Amino acid sequence: MNTLGALVVGLSSGALFAVFGVLLTLMATLTRVVNFSQVAVGVFGAYLALRFVPLGLPGWTTIIIAMVTSAALSALLGWVISTWLGESSTTARSAVTVATLLGLMSLSFILFGTRPQANPPLLIGPLFTMGTIAVTKVGVLMLVLAIVVAALATLVLTRTPLGVRLRAISDRQTAAELLGVNVRGLQLLVWATTGALSGLFISIVGNTQAGSATSMIVLLIPSAAAALVGAFSSLPLTIAGGLLVGALQGLLTSFPEISLLRDWVPLIVIVLFLLWNQRKEVWDVAR
Repeated sequence: MNTLGALVVGLSSGALFAVFGVLLTLMATLTRVVNFSQVAVGVFGAYLALRFVPLGLPGWTTIIIAMVTSAALSALLGWVISTWLGESSTTARSAVTVATLLGLMSLSFILFGTRPQANPPLLIGPLFTMGTIAVTKVGVLMLVLAIVVAALATLVLTRTPLGVRLRAISDRQTAAELLGVNVRGLQLLVWATTGALSGLFISIVGNTQAGSATSMIVLLIPSAAAALVGAFSSLPLTIAGGLLVGALQGLLTSFPEISLLRDWVPLIVIVLFLLWNQRKEVWDVAR
């Protein structure tokens, strides 16, 4: 594969990283939780829908079941955290999602195994081609969805009364409760919405990224790297971070000698940005 073609393929993957990075950023901003189970919830909902939906039903039925299942799982997790860890630190609240991630991975292994599942992508083939370079429909759709979700979230949070309440809960939860805001209800709304979107995205992508449910859950790592580029606060930088990680992975595949390093790209990005974010603290101590 030539370098430019590998870059385009990498950007298609990067669009998926970006869209999940946007969800991670929204969760961190609105609920004070780094939701490590974000991808796992969507994967479990999508694959469970395929397992129990009778053959012959239209594809949109599977998507609806996947979204409802993922939303219910996510809302249940959100209810547990908001009920027993409402005033806890972000670290403590996020630790619960790590346990959920491990539980869903184990359950996915038991129910779905390691074999590829009959989960074809909804959009097959290239949107357009330029010589030997093909831009896939799925990749373009994922990028569009990332931008749309980010734009809608920004619009809601900055221009609507609902957004004011959500930001108030994020900044001062106790004060929001004293003012009569339905804190738990709004938090569960955020959890359910992001869960439903996770199920939708996995249903659209299908098996274009990996062959089994457990291996698709690993998409969390590059998605977290994308969110970290945006410091879990900036949606545009998160989208850029997802595309960056995907592009770097794609470029490495064009060099067979070092192509195995592509799986290290998200980890390297995470480490570099963690070090960059700590630079001020280290500099202050040094002074």
